[in-house]
Amino acid sequence: MLVWYVSYGSNMHAARLGWYIGGGCPPGGKRTYPGCRDRRPPSRSAAVSLPGGIYFAGESGAWTGGMAFYDPQLPGEAAARAYLVTLEQFTDIAAQEMYRPTGDPTDLIPATGAAVDAAVASGRATLGPGRYETLVCPGHRDGVPLLTFTAPEGASAARCRPPAPIYLGMIAKGLRESHGWPTERIVAYLSARPGVAGTWPPDAVAALVDEALVDG
Repeated sequence: MLVWYVSYGSNMHAARLGWYIGGGCPPGGKRTYPGCRDRRPPSRSAAVSLPGGIYFAGESGAWTGGMAFYDPQLPGEAAARAYLVTLEQFTDIAAQEMYRPTGDPTDLIPATGAAVDAAVASGRATLGPGRYETLVCPGHRDGVPLLTFTAPEGASAARCRPPAPIYLGMIAKGLRESHGWPTERIVAYLSARPGVAGTWPPDAVAALVDEALVDG
């Protein structure tokens, strides 16, 4: 079975997603990933927009600072990137986001498969109570379901927190790489996200984005 894994955070940057698929520790990161059992790259990718928005909250174990979460109830649209992967690969990517082991598919693939079916049927399903354990299906592309995961609560119930500069820079790279946005649009988009807005002035976001795009 094929699905579109939809990233709205740092995995919009293809090299960043590569660490989830191939395993290892990305430069500047604090976490080593086991990778997917199937280490083939996604067969396709596409820029997509999701109804709603993203916000930053919690504490990233990989970068420190707030993590990106998707809230379909926020106004506007969330820029994202969809990768065409197998259900097994999607399961392993989700497991790494949830800090679960990927090696034993006995329970994980059937549980994820059931959650995928439920999310496709109703738009939302739960794999567990933790971060990135709520599965959302915002629609289909070419007849294949678009699937992403987020926190169980929306932005209104979360304590928003600014992300680490390196993490926000990864998202900026992903926006440029997938959507082809100019720097000004990337800065405007990121500056308005809850967790960044009111914490980082736009000129600080602009300096960070400039540095990230020059580096990569």
